[in-house]
Amino acid sequence: MSSRTIRLEGVSKRFRRGAVETHALDNIDLAIGAGEFVAVVGPSGCGKSTLLRLVAGLIPASAGAVRFDAELVSAPRKDTGIVFQKANLVEWRNALDNVLLQVELRSLSPADYRERAKKLLEALGLGEFLDRHPHELSGGMQQRAAIARALVHSPEVLLMDEPFGALDALTREQVRLDLEALWLRDRMSVMFITHSIDEAVLLADRVVLMTARPGRVDRILPVDLPRPRGLGARKAPEFVRLVDEITREFLARGVLDDHGAQGRLG
Repeated sequence: MSSRTIRLEGVSKRFRRGAVETHALDNIDLAIGAGEFVAVVGPSGCGKSTLLRLVAGLIPASAGAVRFDAELVSAPRKDTGIVFQKANLVEWRNALDNVLLQVELRSLSPADYRERAKKLLEALGLGEFLDRHPHELSGGMQQRAAIARALVHSPEVLLMDEPFGALDALTREQVRLDLEALWLRDRMSVMFITHSIDEAVLLADRVVLMTARPGRVDRILPVDLPRPRGLGARKAPEFVRLVDEITREFLARGVLDDHGAQGRLG
């Protein structure tokens, strides 16, 4: 599978509602290499989801440019797959048909993608649930189907906005392992938005730390952990070091409060 370089060049975004203007993002410069997995971490409200929607071509930048290789992103693209926080499956379609909805909406032949859809669902642990409807699937199963739907057309870029946020801890861990396996196989370029420091370090080649609003790129940390990063990766000294470094960075900037509610109320 081919992949794209994603470039954000001086990107800013402002939203206006009446007389009120919100400065969401400011002067973002960032490059994601072809086939690279980059995680973006930052405090709530710092513009992470806005950043993803700009890259997806869902909203325009107020300043600057987003490019895939040399091509300007000005609208949603056919070479991109997106996974949002909620699975948003169609209730009257079974899991397989929900995945194939992606190709139908792109005016492609579902018959040409049926076997790939089945293989993706099998790789994500849903091989026995192809004919199940969303109400028959757990939340984790629904999100796996959403990931398969985003990948079925072999996108060159995969954008993920807190895709594991609604999952329980065990399901998050399994889906994380499944996602890494699929990425290692297909090597699409990935932008992964998350609040979880652990998740970012376990999945990414580089972790981008963002400031509070207006969101800016604060630091970019390379992750030097061998792949695949299985269940034992959390014991690796490099994992512990990076998680500690990112945590201390957010503590220093007031994003995290080591004293918790007791310290704030005392």
